Amino acid sequence: MQAGPDVFKIAVNLPPEFLERMMAAIDDSMDPLYPGYDHTFNYWPVKGTWRPLEGSDPYIGTVGKIEVADEVRLEFAVREKDLKSVLRAIRDAHPYEEPAIDVIPMYAWKELLTSSD
Repeated sequence: MQAGPDVFKIAVNLPPEFLERMMAAIDDSMDPLYPGYDHTFNYWPVKGTWRPLEGSDPYIGTVGKIEVADEVRLEFAVREKDLKSVLRAIRDAHPYEEPAIDVIPMYAWKELLTSSD
């Protein structure tokens, strides 16, 4: 894989029971990044915390009360050409009213070293 400004890492937290559905939705919305492989994700358990404010409609929690929940953090790489379709897929498959989605440019680490490093 040639990573550079046209490749991005996406990260999103979600309830564990939505993990398989989310990965399938993402896979269906993008071309594989790694030749000969699809369904290339990393995930691990995390704790999420938030307080729904007046006017929100939380999937989990009560307005005005701090919520702490078990979640999974899902990460994967995507080409820029598939970025919008992937973000739409995440938005549509995610149960939260306001999912936090990180979009991070990626660079191949070998390209960042000089020949003398």
